[in-house]
Amino acid sequence: MNPTEAITIEKLTKIFYTRQKEVVAIENIDMTVREGEFLCIVGPSGCGKTTLLRILAGLEKQSYGKVIIRAKNPEKPLTSMVFQGESVFPWMTVQENVAYSLRIRGIPKNERLKIASHYLRLMGLEGFANAFPHQLSGGMKQRINVARAFVSDPEILLMDEPFGALDEQNRLLLQQELLKIWEGSGKTSIFITHSIDEALVLADRIMVMTAHPGRVKAIVPVDIPRPRDILALRSSPAFGALFNQIWQLLQEEVLKAKSMELKT
Repeated sequence: MNPTEAITIEKLTKIFYTRQKEVVAIENIDMTVREGEFLCIVGPSGCGKTTLLRILAGLEKQSYGKVIIRAKNPEKPLTSMVFQGESVFPWMTVQENVAYSLRIRGIPKNERLKIASHYLRLMGLEGFANAFPHQLSGGMKQRINVARAFVSDPEILLMDEPFGALDEQNRLLLQQELLKIWEGSGKTSIFITHSIDEALVLADRIMVMTAHPGRVKAIVPVDIPRPRDILALRSSPAFGALFNQIWQLLQEEVLKAKSMELKT
């Protein structure tokens, strides 16, 4: 593996077996993710994006192929994953939720509260440290999930449509805050989204997947300088050109996926 590569994936295939048939979720995925890179993945619904992320997180085992993750610090968690929807602990305060992984690792209380407070501040949650999740909006709960992922200080950060259920205003706010916190951390990150806009705002490169079974159709560099201002970025000619390029790649696959749905 090249020393600048954090992840190498070779011929990765995942097959699910049912009583009636076998279902190939992803097939012959070949890709690398560079150290410190923010990679976004887009593709039609059902193309295996989440399956790929779950394999990287160690939550699923591949049927064939190879995944190599290069760990720089064996004392850190290898991966941390932010799931779709809410995954906070309702009986814990905001601060306790954010500090949970540190408690599991045996970090002393004063130290873990100090670390958690830092990320609460970065995610705009400092005034809600002692609140419980039922007192918060969906957007605030997702802030907890993102803060908790960064607090665990993983080698690789995996995010599966973390803002997918939010309204547009909250999505924009969280995209900007995620950019700010990510740029300060330099974490290798993989982020699944259905939004081309969101991918262009966040990513260094965008991987476009085919309709089921999911394969790599293209990987497109996002040559837009950082730090990025979301409003200025969206009005730039480069943004429009890249949006059109990604949509042309994706449109064919979305139509294929719709055609498959009609046949079943």
